[in-house]
Amino acid sequence: MLRMAITAAFVVTASVITERSGPVIGALVATLPISAGPSYVFLALDHDAAFIAEGALASLPINAATILLGLTYVVLAQRRNALVSCLGAVAVWIVLASIIRAVHWTLAGGLIVNAIAFAICVPLLRRFRHVKMPIITRRWYDIPLRASLVATLVATVVTASGWVGPKVSGIIALFPVVFTSMMLILHPRIGGPATAAVIANSAGGLMGLGIAIAMINVGALRFGSAIGLGIALAICVSWNLALWWWSRRKPVR
Repeated sequence: MLRMAITAAFVVTASVITERSGPVIGALVATLPISAGPSYVFLALDHDAAFIAEGALASLPINAATILLGLTYVVLAQRRNALVSCLGAVAVWIVLASIIRAVHWTLAGGLIVNAIAFAICVPLLRRFRHVKMPIITRRWYDIPLRASLVATLVATVVTASGWVGPKVSGIIALFPVVFTSMMLILHPRIGGPATAAVIANSAGGLMGLGIAIAMINVGALRFGSAIGLGIALAICVSWNLALWWWSRRKPVR
């Protein structure tokens, strides 16, 4: 219960910041490891460094599946309602996750899959990134819904990890619960194009997350789980801060 509560608090705080800061800042906050991070920390409390490293190998190609989920949602959200857009995107993620589970991944293979996925998706997402964020009125069920979604994910990961093994644990840990909760909550209130703009702006942050996951695999084996996870967190925060700084630069003639 404590693990669920801590993680839910992270996600709720981040999603509130997203609503108030616009699509660019919202995307940078949403791509911080506010869901996967606590899941890995709690896994590290129960398992050794080899388990965490192997789980990261499974999570790395899942990061590529997440950007494809984002692209699917962004395209559907231009014309479809929240339920159709979100379910369509999640269906794509589940299919890709099933394929990923059947493959024995190496670090190089995971990095190559990410590079291919981002090379395809980033240019396609570019034209959907710039949409003005309308004023949002929060409803009573928003925070409980977000908290329950992410708390359920954490409970599933830490409970199932003992019998499903590191590979499935790594896949479940990277389920895009933050993205899906944002889709379901923001889409009916601000419209599909505005919500899609947040997801479209997340591509840069997901690149940093992929690098961080790769470092979990390397760092956990060489230095232990705590240092490996600490390095990964530092990479995510530094990467997103650099993206924020770049987005604020004025164009120079």
